[in-house]
Amino acid sequence: MLVVQLKPQKLKGTTLHLHWPENMEIPAVNLKAIVLVHWLLTIWGCMAWLPPSYAWGNFSVLAVGVWAIAQRDSIDAVLMFLIGIAVTILTDIIHFGIYYPLAEGLAERNRDTFRFSAGMAILGLLLKPVSCFFVYQMYRERGGDYNVNFAGFPSVTRNRDAYQSIDQQDQSTSSANPFNQVEGTKPGPPHSY
Repeated sequence: MLVVQLKPQKLKGTTLHLHWPENMEIPAVNLKAIVLVHWLLTIWGCMAWLPPSYAWGNFSVLAVGVWAIAQRDSIDAVLMFLIGIAVTILTDIIHFGIYYPLAEGLAERNRDTFRFSAGMAILGLLLKPVSCFFVYQMYRERGGDYNVNFAGFPSVTRNRDAYQSIDQQDQSTSSANPFNQVEGTKPGPPHSY
């Protein structure tokens, strides 16, 4: 929810202030929806003009996305999917720069297919940064430690104050009497049963 405050001022009329509330949560996006949308856009983008390297690169990253869906608690799968999407942003730009001018000389008969395919591939490229943002939030929810903070964007943080460290033990009980023996008593003779 975006909060809008109107503050009247004496000589200038009203001022519009927009700010993002700090305690507002980011809407959850399903990883399956991200993979499905990019799968469809990649298929439609490969119909007319992009080379097989575009398809191999994008479908390989989507296979890692399927792995991230199957392994619901895996931090590595989500991180690899996030890195893969970020790399395909760069490779998609290179593919478009090289192959778009070559495909403009198509026959008039294939022109509509080219336009549709190019539009879907460009739409897929435009959605990838948004997908990166949501996949990064999933990475943080699964316990990822890399914290990237973009200026002006809300971030999902975890409160680590409630966790107790297992590396530190209570020094009063463990170092003074490691075997929980009562001080001042001597071990008795062994019992025969």
